[in-house]
Amino acid sequence: MQFNKKRILIISGWVLLGFLILGAIGAGIAYNKREALLKEGLSRAIRKAKRDYDLNVTIGKAQFTGFSTVAFSNVTVVPEGRDSLLRVEKTEVGVSIWPLIFGKVAVASLTLQNGLAHVVKRDSTTNIDFLLKSHKKDSTAATETTDNSRKVDLSVVAENLVDNLLAKIPANMDVRNLELRFTDNERQLSFLTQTATIDDDELTSTIRVNNGESVWHLVGTVAASDQEANVALYADGKPLELPYLEHRFKLKLQADTLRAELRDVASSGGEFKIEGAGAVRNLRINHPAVALGDVLVENAAMDANLFVGENYIGIDSSSTIYLGKAKARPFIKYTVSPVKIYDVQVHTDSQEAQDIFDSFPQGLFESLEGMKVSGKLKYDAVLHLDSSLPDSVQFSSGLTPDQFKILQFGKEDFSRVNKSFEHEVYEKDKLVRKFIVGPENPDFTPLNSISPNLRNAILTAEDYNFFTHNGFNEKAFRVSLATNFKTKKFKRGGSTISMQFVKNAFLNRNKTLSRKAEEILIVWLIENQHIISKERMYEIYLNFIEWGRNIYGIGEASRYYFAKSPSNLDIGESILLSYVVPSPKATLSRFYPDGSVKTYLRGYFKLIGRIMASRGLTPYDTTAYGFYGVRLREGLRQEIAPADSIEIDSLMMPDEETEESANGVGDFFRRVLGRDREEPEVVNPEQEAAKGKGEVAPTDSVPKSRRQLRKERREQRRREKEEQEKQEN
Repeated sequence: MQFNKKRILIISGWVLLGFLILGAIGAGIAYNKREALLKEGLSRAIRKAKRDYDLNVTIGKAQFTGFSTVAFSNVTVVPEGRDSLLRVEKTEVGVSIWPLIFGKVAVASLTLQNGLAHVVKRDSTTNIDFLLKSHKKDSTAATETTDNSRKVDLSVVAENLVDNLLAKIPANMDVRNLELRFTDNERQLSFLTQTATIDDDELTSTIRVNNGESVWHLVGTVAASDQEANVALYADGKPLELPYLEHRFKLKLQADTLRAELRDVASSGGEFKIEGAGAVRNLRINHPAVALGDVLVENAAMDANLFVGENYIGIDSSSTIYLGKAKARPFIKYTVSPVKIYDVQVHTDSQEAQDIFDSFPQGLFESLEGMKVSGKLKYDAVLHLDSSLPDSVQFSSGLTPDQFKILQFGKEDFSRVNKSFEHEVYEKDKLVRKFIVGPENPDFTPLNSISPNLRNAILTAEDYNFFTHNGFNEKAFRVSLATNFKTKKFKRGGSTISMQFVKNAFLNRNKTLSRKAEEILIVWLIENQHIISKERMYEIYLNFIEWGRNIYGIGEASRYYFAKSPSNLDIGESILLSYVVPSPKATLSRFYPDGSVKTYLRGYFKLIGRIMASRGLTPYDTTAYGFYGVRLREGLRQEIAPADSIEIDSLMMPDEETEESANGVGDFFRRVLGRDREEPEVVNPEQEAAKGKGEVAPTDSVPKSRRQLRKERREQRRREKEEQEKQEN
């Protein structure tokens, strides 16, 4: 037995020695023929670039300068019919032998002198369009594969991508005078790397931006073989900034320092995971969509744990976002197939409330700056949206207070509206009106002196649960999310009367992200701390919102339109006024020249009236709840343009139930959820009157086809939209 073991070891040794000898012989042959192999390999690569990408690649000279080091000179890449993409005067690349044995190319060293990579955009074409061409080919090929072919595993794709990227970072590098230039028609952006070195994992560099406009430095440690990196980017004597962004996108973006860290990459359980971190100091943002002025984030950071699965990518809940002293744990997951699913969560522990308020970026919530609070706050938000079932979207969001209390207001004292105050109205940053909201103003009307018809009609149309909710209507917001997702447009919001009140009382009317976030936070403070009672809030709301061109408050509105006091408004007049709240400047366009309400609104009157009647707020009525009795005061009728002769009534349905479902309900929900009034079609009064009498409506042409009528309806809607936009501007 011992003899057999010894014999096996001897045979194994000779076999291994044989393989080594064969390998050495093969290596020797390859070494002797390496120049020929190099030329053949480059030739194939150049042909493939031309065939697949229409790229003209030329190499002046290529040769081995060591066992595994290749030197190139005068390399150019020019897409056919486009500007030159790449030009390198001299470069030398060394590869690691051990990974090469397993078929992987890992760069061990890199030296480069005098290179230019130039991306050019001229009108709608660029010199990197070949990348899109390749993508289209890949997409076409993918559609031609059979159903039995294996699906792409995103975790494998991500792992290969990261591995290849890390493998291309050399352990030793010396780059001099490499410029990356972008030309966008007449604008240009350039980064000239004067020097960039990696020596014993230490990275240093000097980058001149836009011909010396500023000098940047990328420094730190890079150990690609250990899958680790920690780098920082900063500029000499000034913030990091790219004026190109401001010229191109109206985005001013500055930062003192950017940091990024790669801590680990791993694959387990069918998931590829990346552990890293990022940080920014003194980030300044200015964009019309964000805020009116600069927003300053002094310190922000994130410990990010990313994951990629077979058909999903995301950020794990073990990640942490730091904003000043405040911390939050995000969770994001995007499932790609078989249907797209979006999961987003944000949670915090109970934290000192003052730390949270102190962490708000400067310039983001101006009215809250300087606010002093006590107690603790905890925040939780959850969103789940399945693209195949958008109407089943799940959403919840809420702040949980623990002995929270406001000790001192900031720039804005929210309690000031509990007594008379001066209200200022701005449009496009211009002051257009000032008036007192209080008894000193003869048009001010106390809540109990306003007709119950008007109070109930506004609540029914705008926010029926106003007196019972805490400032927010999550159900309406969920419906808005589903609607916006399905239409691929931001068509509907979920504003409550509380939110509309805050917007008008304390904030500017500019539509920015910061203003909306500030609005939500102020509503929570007012409702949670009971700073303003619901009754007072509703009273102010009715007395200072816009009801028409330069018409503010229900006192002015009722006198202007109907020559009445608010206490005498009947059910029809109240429903009409509830309709005009979202688009007040177009109010007069709702009437015919004789002062009657346009026919298309009859469905809306019936809908609101029926809801009010079902809740015991008004008697049941079979004649459209005051629609036929509404008359604009005579002095205003001359200001109304004559009615169009081709109006068509989309509400002329066989029965009332069909009428309501076809137009009224949809219009009502657009009112409550979206503020995106789209007026229905209307009918010619003479034709409707003739129909009502069983007569044939007079015409001066042959009967029109359905196609002609549809065309006329589209043209009518277009004219009405243009008319409304002119009035609102």
